[in-house]
Formats: sequence, structure tokens, C-alpha cells
Amino acid sequence: MSTTFKQILWGYELTYPDSWSHQTVQDADAFTETLDPLTSDLGADSAHLLVRGEWNWQRQPIKPLWNRHIGMLAGMMGAKEIGSAPWKLGDALGLEAEIVLPKKDNRRLWTGILMHDFRVLHLMVTHPKEVREAFEPLATKVVASLRFLFRIHGIRVSRHGIPLPPEYEAVDPRTIMNDIPDPENWRAYSGKAGIGALQAFYLREIPFHNWDTEEYVPFPGSSELGFARLQLRRGETKILLGLMPYDESGTLSSSSPANVVFKIA
Repeated sequence: MSTTFKQILWGYELTYPDSWSHQTVQDADAFTETLDPLTSDLGADSAHLLVRGEWNWQRQPIKPLWNRHIGMLAGMMGAKEIGSAPWKLGDALGLEAEIVLPKKDNRRLWTGILMHDFRVLHLMVTHPKEVREAFEPLATKVVASLRFLFRIHGIRVSRHGIPLPPEYEAVDPRTIMNDIPDPENWRAYSGKAGIGALQAFYLREIPFHNWDTEEYVPFPGSSELGFARLQLRRGETKILLGLMPYDESGTLSSSSPANVVFKIA
């Protein structure tokens, strides 16, 4: 038996065995070979698949993204690349590689990235070498099941017809923007999804809810705006939608959590 996991923000799904469990680990989704998420461990003795999304609004070529991905792994794990190969999964293109870890490390590590329009997925499979024969075929099957979705049905919408991300709740817009002169024309929703994931969500879903995007200002980007902005129109109705990043550390990036605010014109 198997379970289908659907990542609503990044717009992909995959199928994993019922004997595995799913966890959210910071800005990534982890799939591990245990039934009990309370005992799941992503340490050196675990066997798992990790999937992390990245918003590539500039449509950077795959090779620089791959080099950065490999560089991060090398820095974290002391890993060495033994050569990458082209990778194609459905209509997504990418690169993959088996990674050589230090001899004292008992793990096997495989990694890959896939690009689909503005979306990039970083994947990593790691497991102790002694479980390779049992784990690798399962992990390979899970990775092969991954597919990008063009839209997701059943998404909540506001009463004005704006798609709402999962686990976002309505709040007073003045708790997010304290300089609003006409709060009655604004709506706000608070949550913890990364601003990159929210941009992937809205750029994918907005057209299916009959909105036209007249302007899109990405974050991070060349603008000094400090947040992502979409100007939307449906008939005579105009919406100015902002994705407002926040971070207690004070350093904002594409993975920073963000709230959703919009003004009805």
C-alpha cells in the first residue's frame, strides 16, 4: 500500500510506501522509513528522502543552481562529487549525482535537482550502506513517482475569490501593515510558508481562478520594494496583493516566512 503526498505550495506530488512517514523539516519535506513520526530521526542512522523547493523567478540556467546545490552539500557533509549526469523526469529537466562521503561515514548519498518553469526542486536520498539493497529500490520508486502539477483543485478562496495558502488564517491587516489609511478595503492572512513557496503558489493558481496578472514584482529581486507584489484584475475588480516576508533574525531571503495582504480597488 502507498500514500500520495501533495505539496500544495510548490505544486508537486509523489507516492511513498505506507511504511514511511512524512515530516516538514524547516523549508523541506522529508520522507522516512518509519511509521511513527515521533520517533523519526534524520540523523546519520536514518534512511530518508528530502525534497526542498526553490523559486527561480529569473529562470536561471540549471548548471549554476546545481553548482550551488553541490557546494552546500560539500560544506555541510564534507562530500565530494564524482560526476553529474543529465536527468529528465516527465517534462522536468535537471541533473543528478552519486556523492562520495568521507570514508569514515557509513552513508550513501544521492542528490539531484529538477527545473520546471519557475520552480526548482532539490532532492537528496541518504541511507546507511548496509540497508542499500532494501531501501534503494523503494527510494528510486518514490523519486520516479514525482510529478509537477499545473493546478490543484479544492483550494480555499477568500470571499473575493483569491486563493488562500494552507493553514493561513484571517487577521486584522493593521497587525501586518500599521500605516493603512483605509483598513476596511484590506484583507490579511497570517501563516508560516516561505515567500518563495507563496510566489510559486500564486503564480500557478491565480489564472485558474479567472484573475489576470497585470504586474508581478518578485522577491527577492531587483526592486527595493521589500516584498512580492501582484496586481490582479478580474472584470472591473482590481486586487493589489502583497506577500510580506518577516524573519525574527532580521535577514530576509526567499525561504523567509511571509504573510498575505491584499487591497480591493
